[in-house]
Amino acid sequence: MFTTSFTEMFGIEHPIVCGGMTAVGTADLIAAVANAGALGFLTALTQPTPEALAAEIARCREMTDRPFGVNLTILPTINPVPYDEYRQAIIESGIKIVETAGSNPAPHLPAFKEAGVKIIHKATTVRHSLKAESLGVDAVSIDGFECAGHPGEDDIGGLVLIPAAARVLKIPVIASGGIADGAGLVAALALGASAVNMGTRFIATNEAPVH
Repeated sequence: MFTTSFTEMFGIEHPIVCGGMTAVGTADLIAAVANAGALGFLTALTQPTPEALAAEIARCREMTDRPFGVNLTILPTINPVPYDEYRQAIIESGIKIVETAGSNPAPHLPAFKEAGVKIIHKATTVRHSLKAESLGVDAVSIDGFECAGHPGEDDIGGLVLIPAAARVLKIPVIASGGIADGAGLVAALALGASAVNMGTRFIATNEAPVH
């Protein structure tokens, strides 16, 4: 076990994050991640309503007394999503760590900051990472082209993107994309990151709701 600026900031044992995964980030998986000493994120929009999210947060708390967070992905949709209501459910449930992704988190930051919530924002470019830092987020997850989900449009791999971000950001950098074991963790730390974000690797667990 060792510490980094990320583990110290978020009060966890290991510099490992299970980022938000739609339909996968449920209490069963995220509680197991937390109990193992890493930081996991329930996915807000996996739950059909803000009330269901509050219930899932409560269910997760029954399974762990360690830190965990909630992912709020903000994307344009055909049917409007009540993002403000999901945000309020997160705050009222006492969550202190939120992962934002998909769009500019600025509209949600004042409410989260007022509630004492730390924010990790997912970005796919250095310029977007710097913008997020200027807005006041606490850490950035930098997603290389290897990352599942939406890896951006610049097609830049992690070996290039991670150190480029780490050189200019003053806040902790989380390396995301193509990391699945201890060797990947060590490599990311050597590139300047203070933690790694894994998604696909956590799907291959008994606790993930995936066949």
